[in-house]
Amino acid sequence: MAVKIPRTPAREQDPAVRAANFDEVCYGYSAEEAMLEASRCIQCKKPGCMEACPVNVKIPQFIREALSGSFAEAARVIAQDSSLPAVCGRVCPQETQCEGACILGVKGEPVNIGKLERFVADWSMSNNLNLTETVSPNGRRVAVVGSGPAGLACASDLAKMGYAVKIFEALHKAGGVLEYGIPEFRLPKERVVKREIDNVRKLGVEIETNVVVGRTVTIDSLMKDEKFDAVFIGSGAGLPKFMGIPGENLNGVVSANEFLTRANLMKAYESCYDTPIYVGKRVAVVGGGNVAMDAARTAKRLGADVCVVYRRSEKELPARVEEVHHAKEEGIAFRMLTNPVAVLGTDSGWVRGLRCIRMELGAPDADGRRSPVEVKGSEFDVETDVVIMSLGTSPNPLIASTTPGLEGNRRGCLVATEAGATTRAGVFAGGDAVTGAATVILAMGAGRVAAKAIDEYVRST
Repeated sequence: MAVKIPRTPAREQDPAVRAANFDEVCYGYSAEEAMLEASRCIQCKKPGCMEACPVNVKIPQFIREALSGSFAEAARVIAQDSSLPAVCGRVCPQETQCEGACILGVKGEPVNIGKLERFVADWSMSNNLNLTETVSPNGRRVAVVGSGPAGLACASDLAKMGYAVKIFEALHKAGGVLEYGIPEFRLPKERVVKREIDNVRKLGVEIETNVVVGRTVTIDSLMKDEKFDAVFIGSGAGLPKFMGIPGENLNGVVSANEFLTRANLMKAYESCYDTPIYVGKRVAVVGGGNVAMDAARTAKRLGADVCVVYRRSEKELPARVEEVHHAKEEGIAFRMLTNPVAVLGTDSGWVRGLRCIRMELGAPDADGRRSPVEVKGSEFDVETDVVIMSLGTSPNPLIASTTPGLEGNRRGCLVATEAGATTRAGVFAGGDAVTGAATVILAMGAGRVAAKAIDEYVRST
């Protein structure tokens, strides 16, 4: 009988230390640890992990190469399907995707696919491995709106097909949500994000920043004046949502989107930057997703006492289990089955508290989650200086409103087919701009699907 090898743990910073710094929490695997973990893979004949991966990385194949110490070849295998492996290895919800489909997880712990992907990607960057593979230029041009995961994935695949691709980014740095939304302690910007974007550039992809499509240029001008054969819209979903409760206009109420943008993109946590950011002594984060965990953990590192306010129970928290675990280790409190009804203010117009009501779980909603119901007469106040609203985001309507024939739905998302074709000929879209806020890897998958559709469209015109 084969000896079962336990899952190899990844080394991490001590919680008491990391709660006061922005250094990466997880140290990742050493080569020896990666090979040990790779030895747990049983190389299924019908690997469910591949089918569960939105970009269909050849997971058993790269793990087999890693097991033999052929890390360069493992990196080449991953590069066939993923342009951002060091990012995905860190922030993808593997537990609900590839690892969730691992057969070892049925009676034990699945292979730690995410940490193996991260190790291989980091190894390839440390060893300056050149993974650039292109074909001869085909003379056709495609514009990509947005340099987030969807745009980068689409641009990479098109460049490998021979297209001249130019990405237009509204912000002053490329990366989209990778740059402005995910904290340094989860996703290092210079060491990981910048280097992965540099690899996309090495494919021949041009990136122009500070271009607001819909203002600086339009979809029409890109196609008619600049003669792009097709356009892919991967502009994400950066428009924050609020609750519509009394007091939300008080000083000290901020969206998680703005808070994280100030901290991540504008480096507010570094003393050498003048970016203003206010956390006070006590912060309440409203919401339970990964963005809420990022905001809470960032506020903690900026010196505040932090609590997360969520209207369902811990079982229904949409955030990754790992992120919730890390938040608790770092001393963040959770007020479950609690929902704000008003933000309380001082005479000078600043936040002084959050009035909440207790909730209980009722019947399941349309998604199968049990709907929270208010417990009458259970209101209570939480003292706080800052309220961070993390209730999701929707796409900015600018592009749709300035592009005739481009339809959106009632949620503000662009209407597109599964292949990414919009209601406007030659214009494709994918990622959060179509689905609303989702995950990095799902956006990448949409970008890859759209790249194939764009290639078919251009070759047929």
